[in-house]
Amino acid sequence: MPVDEQLFLAFLVTTLVAMVVPGPDMLFVLGCGVRGGPRAGLLATAGVATSEIVHVVLAAAGLVALFAAVPAAFTVTRVVGGAYLVYLGVQMIRKRGQGTNLDDGAGVSGRRAYSMGLLTNLVNPKMVTFTLAFLPQFVDPARGRLWLQFAVLGAVLVVIEFLVDGSVGVAAGRIGGWLRTRERARRRLDVTTGGLFIGLGARLALQR
Repeated sequence: MPVDEQLFLAFLVTTLVAMVVPGPDMLFVLGCGVRGGPRAGLLATAGVATSEIVHVVLAAAGLVALFAAVPAAFTVTRVVGGAYLVYLGVQMIRKRGQGTNLDDGAGVSGRRAYSMGLLTNLVNPKMVTFTLAFLPQFVDPARGRLWLQFAVLGAVLVVIEFLVDGSVGVAAGRIGGWLRTRERARRRLDVTTGGLFIGLGARLALQR
């Protein structure tokens, strides 16, 4: 296996928890599904996933080249990335339960839902920053073939995102009602995920 088994397990757990928390992508897909039906929700997910593939490829290509030219850059990237994950965790806890507007993507067709999901996520600097901060935390330079490690992690990330958000889009009506009536559960989920991000970011930023 090209990726360290322990790092890969940590990656799976962190990614799954992060993906099930209602964030901007999920809420966009949810809105498209509620307003445009299951097909619109699924195509919105496809648009978001397509943009994530672009982010992963660009991040992997740039970071692999950088790490090969300047080995110390890997340490710097992990410290900065870890600090960013801590920041995200703190923001999740501070703003728990917020950002649940279900009207984004109202009245859109399947084609428009895909285009909106692709373009909105593609030009979102936060998604680019998150990808750059997140993936390197689970790469082990000692195993070599950094490009292959990035490719495996990126593929798993996209698949999980598609499965989770796609399920939300297809079952948009039921999940939309759940989100509107389960504010306390949503807030607890935000706090749990925020704590996970803070712990992961702190460990990685302080790791020697």
